[in-house]
Order: sequence, then structure tokens, then C-alpha cells
Amino acid sequence: MSLGNNLDTLYRQVIMDHYKNPRNRGELDGDTLTVNMNNPTCGDRIQLQMKVEDGKIADAKFTGEGCSISLSSASMMTQAVKGLPVDDALKLSGIFSDIMLGKDADYGDFDLGDIEALQGVAKFPARIKCATLAWKAMEKGLKEENE
Repeated sequence: MSLGNNLDTLYRQVIMDHYKNPRNRGELDGDTLTVNMNNPTCGDRIQLQMKVEDGKIADAKFTGEGCSISLSSASMMTQAVKGLPVDDALKLSGIFSDIMLGKDADYGDFDLGDIEALQGVAKFPARIKCATLAWKAMEKGLKEENE
């Protein structure tokens, strides 16, 4: 088995782990920034809730239904942005978008962690919207909050 196949297998395992054991799935109590988005081509639906305090994402959770890519991406995204300043969360979303478009992304100081497992999605253009749904919801919510 080649290194590429081993990496693909590892990435699939990471994606399936987030799908079967999602992190931050559920709803937040109290006053939250809530965004509902869907991907009509695939049927993915997500509700993202965030608590933004002092310019940082203090907490983030999601509910919804969809394919393994959309739900595992939502799990990974909520893990990655919790505790980040809003500007950094938006930068990370831009990096993720570049990765999905197959561009060479400058990660800067960001440790992508499990998010790297989604880079193979770029090879399947029909699935990119699945992977980016939660990220677009986060961007939309944070941009509306700052208007």
C-alpha cells in the first residue's frame, strides 16, 4: 500500500470519527448568534449557534442533518474556532476555502488538526459545498454580527 493510500485511509477514518462521534453537537443556552443554512443539492441542513464574547468565539454548537462530509466538517469547524478571536476564525475560514478550491493555502500560525482530513474533498467538486456549509454559516453569522 502506498503512502497516499494510507493517508487517504487515515483521513477517511478521521472524517468518519467526527461523523459518528460529533464534537459540539447540540444547542447552546441563552443568547446566541444563530445561523441556519442548507445545501439543496445534497439535502444538508445545519443550524450553527455561537456565543461571541469580548471579540472571541466563546462557544459553538451545531445541529442538523446531512452527509458524513457536512456533519464531520461542522464538528471539526466548531472545535477549531472555539476560543478564537473573530478575525482569526474568519481567516481560518478563508484558509479552509482555499484548501477546498485546491489552492495552496498559507496556514500561517494555524494548526489545522483534523481539518486537514477534509483536503481530499477538493478532488470531488460536488462535495465541496457539503464541506464548506458550516464554515459559510459561521462566516455569515460573524459578518452579520459585526454589521
